[in-house]
Amino acid sequence: MTQQTSPIVTNMSRGSYREVVSYFLRLGLLAFGGAAGHIAMMRRELVGRRRWISEQDFLDLFGIMNLIPGPSSTETVIALGYFRAGGPALVLAGAVFILPAMAMILGLSWAYVRYGSLPAAQWILYGINPIVIAIIADALWNLGRAAVKNIWLALLGIAAIALYFEGVEIVAILFGAILLTGIAARWKVGGKRHAAAAIFPLALAKWAGGAAAAGAAVIPFTMARLFFTFFKIGAVCYGSGYVLLAFLHADFVAHLHWLTDKQLLDAIAVGQMTPGPVFASATFIGYLTGGWHGALWATLGIFLPSFVYVAIVLRLVPKLKGSAYARIFLDGINATTVGLMGAVSWQLARGAILDVFTALEAVAAFLILLRFKINSAWLILAGIAAGVAFKAATR
Repeated sequence: MTQQTSPIVTNMSRGSYREVVSYFLRLGLLAFGGAAGHIAMMRRELVGRRRWISEQDFLDLFGIMNLIPGPSSTETVIALGYFRAGGPALVLAGAVFILPAMAMILGLSWAYVRYGSLPAAQWILYGINPIVIAIIADALWNLGRAAVKNIWLALLGIAAIALYFEGVEIVAILFGAILLTGIAARWKVGGKRHAAAAIFPLALAKWAGGAAAAGAAVIPFTMARLFFTFFKIGAVCYGSGYVLLAFLHADFVAHLHWLTDKQLLDAIAVGQMTPGPVFASATFIGYLTGGWHGALWATLGIFLPSFVYVAIVLRLVPKLKGSAYARIFLDGINATTVGLMGAVSWQLARGAILDVFTALEAVAAFLILLRFKINSAWLILAGIAAGVAFKAATR
């Protein structure tokens, strides 16, 4: 296919549907580590190896995706698919990234209902998690250098890390960054701008969470109610799997009474132990409440808003990137999101580096990534093999 410059993102050549499907399907099969891991793997492959997109454009895109509700890494996948191969690739990229997690969770859901517990997966995670930490560390090293352009941005990133560890909600940190960068941009560039459009989804999220908290009686199950409950959550939920947990608890445990606390925690655990987006926990809940049809409707409901949001927002990207005001704004958001990614990664590392073997595995993988332009998928597979071999040898 003839290569031409993307009209949306600077320095991004156009490609084919086939390469979009091939890459994002493989990513969906191997992308462990939550949003931080997904972003790290995409940066490694699409910026470092394939050069689909520049470091700065990738960072800007991820920053913009963090400003809309829903799973930010999945929305970044959807946007990258569009920018690489046009409109249909917006749907293709997101669908093939989500489908592997959905299929795996369907299998785990069947086993959970049949046997009453989750099949053990710790032996897989033991070898994978240190590799994911190394991939994230490599991404932070490169994204950090692109994001932190001056002392002001460095301080913003450090503040985001400090506030995160003080227990401040991710949404509050992001909107604090929006306010500060908005003030800075207005002071530097001038003109009347405000963040009301960005704050609206936050107000909607608070309203939805409050509405879900009321009620004590069990509400009868219907497929329509299941779909629209997940659609609402997908439309207003910001942040990590922990934020998703709060929304799911408010609706499915406290309001609808369709799940117990244990079932909800098991749903989140399934989303974290499988590759792909944690939001695919919806598949598990849908299966528990409505069988195979419920799993499909729940998955569609929670992810559909992300496709809609990205389709709307990506049309604003050229204007954002062409505005001096927006450049300052994006720089501030980028520094904040990299800071938050670093804070989350530290927590992930504490759960992944369990002993001398996993520490050596993470260090070796990081050094390999710094030295060679290797596909991170190979490191993931090597991590599985190394973890299984070590566990077998030490039993």
